[in-house]
Amino acid sequence: MKTFLLLTASVLTFTLQGQIGPEITSWKINTTAATGYGGILSNVQQVQYNVSDVYVSATCIPSYSIGPWPTNPNTPSNQNFVYKITRSPQQNLGTLVTTPLGHIGVWSNGVSAFNAKDGMSYLNLGVWNRNAEYYESVSFDNCLGHPAPNGEYHNHVNPKCVYNENDSLNHSPIIGYAFDGFPIYGAYAFTNTNGTGPIKRMKSSFTATTIATRISGPAVSVTYPVGCFIEDYAYSAGLGDLDIHNGRFCVTPEYPAGIYAYFITIDGALNPVYPFVIGPQYYGIVQAGNTGPGSGHNIPPGGVTTYAPATAGIQEGKVEISTMLFPNPASEYISLFISAVNQNNFEVSICDLTDKILMIQNYIQPTIEYTFDVSGLEQGIYFMRIKNDKVDATKKLVIQ
Repeated sequence: MKTFLLLTASVLTFTLQGQIGPEITSWKINTTAATGYGGILSNVQQVQYNVSDVYVSATCIPSYSIGPWPTNPNTPSNQNFVYKITRSPQQNLGTLVTTPLGHIGVWSNGVSAFNAKDGMSYLNLGVWNRNAEYYESVSFDNCLGHPAPNGEYHNHVNPKCVYNENDSLNHSPIIGYAFDGFPIYGAYAFTNTNGTGPIKRMKSSFTATTIATRISGPAVSVTYPVGCFIEDYAYSAGLGDLDIHNGRFCVTPEYPAGIYAYFITIDGALNPVYPFVIGPQYYGIVQAGNTGPGSGHNIPPGGVTTYAPATAGIQEGKVEISTMLFPNPASEYISLFISAVNQNNFEVSICDLTDKILMIQNYIQPTIEYTFDVSGLEQGIYFMRIKNDKVDATKKLVIQ
């Protein structure tokens, strides 16, 4: 909630123009206002796109049941994310980007994907980084997720409730996208990269070392067993099906011409296998706006199209909008939610009966809940005006 106080290792480029591809159609869009944990709208609220990018609006709350989280005191909350996914992903031929703490991608239901680290290291020296699966799995729920301190529900490992992890007879679906724009698939794929051969479980090319001494770290022991630190794992090309990024260039059902794709890694007993989702570094070029502090709140540009999954087509532009203003009457704070619509970048102002503007905020987006501090307004009747170049709507507001 936003609060205002007033097949090759060469470059991969996809020219999509107006085509609607998997990067648009693979999302689990909530078309019925269904809610999940805490009564929060679940899954993805809206998918918008233009020639270059897809904008995915989501609360970070799934439709399936989550929790409890033993030993984890955090509570999931609405993150109001707007992620930006490039439609023309490219291999990074320069300095590779390390997957950061926090979200590194987004599942198809709008929930965040995290990397293999738990954010802590041995003696806090930043050298031997702790494996989240080893140290935090006790706090994972049945869907192998848990909330971060900021309320961001996420998975470090296989998001088993997003797809059927037991279906080893069919190619896994796209279950998300990394922030370099390449798809993330479940655990199963064609044996051969050209799309032939039986379906098999994709195997990681990382293995845990058996070193007895860790330089600048603790010796292997019952307290610090092999695999409890990320640096315990070493990559060996060709050991498994996947490269150092935990992906490969291959033919998939959604990309018959081939695509670089990441795959979830699990063992035969369905236990998570390092690096779980994406390796230590992204394969592709990572766009700005999705990673780092305060990220995941991109502003769609003008001219984007809203994808309408019910008709598998395009939702035409509208001049009417549906909004929720609550609580109303209000005394301290009032929240505004604009339902999904093929419009963006609204200007919202609060005016008195003389039409004097008392409060104004630009770049308000649909499907995101915004909260305004109205504690400084006297009791009475006011109006909230919501407009852009095609929309001009007014809502009555009572302050008591």
